[in-house]
Amino acid sequence: MDSQRPTGASPPPDSTPPSISLVLLSFIAIAAIVLVPTGSPSLLNSLSIVHQVPEGHVGVYWRGGALLKTITEPGFHTKMPFLTQFEPVQVTLQTDEVTDIPCGTKGGVMIVFGKIEVVNRLHKESVYETLLNYGVHYDKTWIYDKIHHEINQFCSSHSLQQVYIDVFDQIDEKMKDALQVDCTRYAPGIEIIGVRVTKPNIPESIRRNFEQMEEERTKVLIAIEKQKVSEEEAETAKKMAISEAEKNANVSKILMEQKLLEKDSARKQEEIENAMYLAREKSLADADFYRVIREAEANRLKLTPEFLELKFIESIANNTKIFFGDKIPNMILDQRLLGNFLVDEVSRGAAIKKTKADI
Repeated sequence: MDSQRPTGASPPPDSTPPSISLVLLSFIAIAAIVLVPTGSPSLLNSLSIVHQVPEGHVGVYWRGGALLKTITEPGFHTKMPFLTQFEPVQVTLQTDEVTDIPCGTKGGVMIVFGKIEVVNRLHKESVYETLLNYGVHYDKTWIYDKIHHEINQFCSSHSLQQVYIDVFDQIDEKMKDALQVDCTRYAPGIEIIGVRVTKPNIPESIRRNFEQMEEERTKVLIAIEKQKVSEEEAETAKKMAISEAEKNANVSKILMEQKLLEKDSARKQEEIENAMYLAREKSLADADFYRVIREAEANRLKLTPEFLELKFIESIANNTKIFFGDKIPNMILDQRLLGNFLVDEVSRGAAIKKTKADI
């Protein structure tokens, strides 16, 4: 009796009304559908209503497997669950790494490129056309597979020496150009920015040979550089010696020119002095000659009997020697002058005697 609940009685306190449970379950289901992350698998992605497009990407949509032309920008967006699928597609620079690429060289040696990085970008305005033609994984067709193809083409037309050393620095540009040519032709929205190729892995025995060759080449280069240094030093010493010799020659030339100028100056000075001396002596000679001529003319004018007689008398008068005795020294005299002198002496003697007599 006690276990039966009468009709119209209120339920126990711990029981939950069916309407509240239904509302709670519905809320949990809707929250689960709305809050499913976009990075979940495609089934969960198709169930989500609100989704997020990250920065640097655009949102693309498929409905019933058909690609829609709707392209959304970064941010939160909504879509119809179950019917519409969503994928974010990157439109900024991205780097695709292609690893472990085997190839055979022209000589038949198998080598492996460990990693090739391709920097590329899909233009936003070409997203629809590119995905329509090649799908979301367009880079597999035009980058991953294309790199394998181009690397094998390159290796098959070059020897190991060329691939590993001689033209290795050209592989980057060649790969970039080859990728861009096909992308421009078939997928214009893909832009190849750059390609980075790592050194390929070659067989160990061949690698040791290359290392030995590189060591020998390094030794040769060192020897060549030493020789160049020695030649440069010798050339420098030669130039210094030539410069020193030219300097000494120029100094000697300047000193010689200075001495020649001094000698020439001394010669000119001596010529001037000689000319002055010659002119002076000539003037003196001319003056002396003129004096002699004038004296001769004067003497010629003086040579009169009276002047000669005067000079004779003066000479006799200036003679202080008087001779006494019977024998008088011989003299060469002008008989006329002597006669006149004797006459004068006789007259003077007579005059003296007369004077004495008068006294």
